Amino acid sequence: MCIPYRYRDSDECGGKNSKKVVEVLMINSPSGPGLLFPKGGWESDETVQEAARREAIEEAGVRGKIVKFLGYYEFKSKTHQGKHSPEGLCRAAMFAMLVEEQLTRWPEQDTRSRKWVSMGEAANCCRHPWMRDALVGGFAKWCDETNGGGVELEDDHGDENMR
Repeated sequence: MCIPYRYRDSDECGGKNSKKVVEVLMINSPSGPGLLFPKGGWESDETVQEAARREAIEEAGVRGKIVKFLGYYEFKSKTHQGKHSPEGLCRAAMFAMLVEEQLTRWPEQDTRSRKWVSMGEAANCCRHPWMRDALVGGFAKWCDETNGGGVELEDDHGDENMR
């Protein structure tokens, strides 16, 4: 439900010629290979934004500010198959979340690891196609438009799919 991100300088010294590089935080899934972004359901007493912040804390151990609604993305879920949705169709609201704090301890740390990656690396190792669509079609596009090209979006391996 959110793509946690941060900025870092493109060079170690952070000199005046250094550009800002966007990194996203991904987590592993205890149920299979590949990386993903924090997601989950929301409780009846919280907004979708509150649910996104809660899931980021529980699954990835980060706190931050929701800065942009990226859109709705549909996916199939085996756990949500039933008489009202035989295919298990679900719809996730995705947000960009600027990370302000990375916790040393978090609720799911025993079952999940987290990893900061470039957006190109994230697109390459993302487990779910709908999350890749949210990253490439929503988040990367928004970053490029918002920052006027002043932020590096390419991955470490020259992946041009990010633009």
